[in-house]
Amino acid sequence: MHEDPQDKATPRWWGRIACTWAVAFAVLHFYWALGGGWGLSVSAGPLAEERPGWFVVVGLWGVGMLCLVGGVLGWLLARPRPHGLAGRAVKSLGWCVCAVLVVRGIAVEVLLLSDAVGQEMGVSPEQRLWTLALWNPWFLVGGLVFGLAARQFGRASGPSSGAA
Repeated sequence: MHEDPQDKATPRWWGRIACTWAVAFAVLHFYWALGGGWGLSVSAGPLAEERPGWFVVVGLWGVGMLCLVGGVLGWLLARPRPHGLAGRAVKSLGWCVCAVLVVRGIAVEVLLLSDAVGQEMGVSPEQRLWTLALWNPWFLVGGLVFGLAARQFGRASGPSSGAA
């Protein structure tokens, strides 16, 4: 058996970037959950001021933990691809995260640009601007990065594949 030198020599940068993206979002959510306020008011509006218990538990701690799971997935996507079900599962999860983040990003853009929910939910012009220009594009970037990581992971062979 012969290991393909390309597999070991090719760093899986997209997986590393996906991991970093997810951990950065986790840190930001934990900062908010612990009482930090920078950026939260333009992201969450009145919820940032009121901080109801459900919002702190689900919206901040919960999303932060979910982002950490995404960080683990990004780390796995940066590793050599295992054979069989494990490799297919990691690749599929990478594509699922890609789809969720991209669909979420596009849906929020469309809703805010069309003002479909702005008046009903009390979205201020400042919130709309920050969401459209700053927060939402990061979800699109994260989705694209996870997609590229899953694509790169899918193209990599297992740790001991290839014949001499």
